[in-house]
Amino acid sequence: MRNIYLLLLFIGLAINSKSQTSDCLKDFDYLIQKVKSDYPGYQDKVTPETKKDLFQLENKLRNKIQQYPDSCGKYLSSYASWFKDNHLRIKRLYSHSGSDDKTIPAPKTFSGNQDSLMLLNTQSNSIEGIWHSFRGDIAIVKSPSNEEFLGVSISYENYKRKQIIFSLIRLKEDEYAMTAYPYYNDFSPIKGKASVRLGSRVIELHEDTRFVRKTNAPTFDDALLYSYIPEFPNGTNTFPLALKLSDSTFYLRIPSFMDDNAEVLTRKHWIEITSTPNLIIDIRNNGGGQDDFYQILSGLVYTQPYQCKGVEWYATENNIKMYENALKNGDIRNGEEGIRWTNSLLSEMKRNVGGFVIHPMMGGDQTIKNDTIFPYPKRVGIIINEGNASSAEQFLLSAGQSSKVILFGNSNTAGVLDYSNAISENLPSNGFELIFPMTRSRRLPDHPIDNIGISPDVKVPYPSTAQLFGKIDQ
Repeated sequence: MRNIYLLLLFIGLAINSKSQTSDCLKDFDYLIQKVKSDYPGYQDKVTPETKKDLFQLENKLRNKIQQYPDSCGKYLSSYASWFKDNHLRIKRLYSHSGSDDKTIPAPKTFSGNQDSLMLLNTQSNSIEGIWHSFRGDIAIVKSPSNEEFLGVSISYENYKRKQIIFSLIRLKEDEYAMTAYPYYNDFSPIKGKASVRLGSRVIELHEDTRFVRKTNAPTFDDALLYSYIPEFPNGTNTFPLALKLSDSTFYLRIPSFMDDNAEVLTRKHWIEITSTPNLIIDIRNNGGGQDDFYQILSGLVYTQPYQCKGVEWYATENNIKMYENALKNGDIRNGEEGIRWTNSLLSEMKRNVGGFVIHPMMGGDQTIKNDTIFPYPKRVGIIINEGNASSAEQFLLSAGQSSKVILFGNSNTAGVLDYSNAISENLPSNGFELIFPMTRSRRLPDHPIDNIGISPDVKVPYPSTAQLFGKIDQ
């Protein structure tokens, strides 16, 4: 009986390994074809001189997949990395893995009745209740054994509803030992600590993120979430900040262009900023986002007309189909304006299938000329580092045209801009997502940014990842 059991076990393992290999090879072949047909940098980077190297890598990775299919993500990423473009990359889809053993069951004590848990938020001596964060909302409830508190997803990014995100065991007043189950670690446990602050209104997961007690005033919740200065930050400039340093200098920290923080902070302090001689804009570790979110800063520092190179869209059949499907499925943002924008691009792409096109509503090279030059600030220093990429670099290209602006930094920026406007598509297994750009900059080939970056005007040798325990560093 034991021999039969072992035989069945080995057969099961062999079948599972064969299935993994088959799925990964399908993903790999799809990736190769997708990049070859739809990546706007393929023809620029796969030249007669580099073609042999790429084909050798493909053969090497295909053999590796057959030997070690459980390392599929590593080999897919190795292929994408050959192109040295951070807008072309592989992302594992943890939430779509379909593997039940990676989903930690929620406690029976959490019924999903948010109203009753909201009532607990008025009890400042308990951490039970509903909490709000940058990634969504969670409930904190006692475990069935009452020995620990469990942080459970209500609507939390990368977690299913009622899935446990972390557990807390009290060490002393306002201090907890934490076991977290991060999605990026396949929900495997990681030890850490957590602290309760501001009279149980804030919980900090050390060197990670923070939560605020949810109230019936979402604006208030977000204000506290964004304005709270963490005691245990994660080692980078992760929180927005507006601060008058002296009568002559105002300071703005903008850690991302993924949201409207730049506009919100600038408008809130507009009178102070435009009546102060010097402005410091700190964008260290700002990895980009959307160009719309830095326009107010570009206008603020503007001094003279300058030329802006546009982008060209790669008009392949698959890229056309992607936009058509987005229209059909209602996935276009910005309502009617977004639909017009997409239809205008589609019309141009269909007239030039296989080539590059300029969006009719965006144009190509443009001369940027503003009506207003603000007398203050008179001088603008922008602090940069190796963490700046994409839209952050595009902002620097425009701001750098101003006679007011000097760039200060410890290194060049990341250099991720030549191929942009990235979108995503699932690979056949639905276990991985390919992120790839749709456009090519018209700066090319004469003025590349990728893997070079933008250099500071004045080099300041500050540490790359200094821990920020105060509002600003030295």
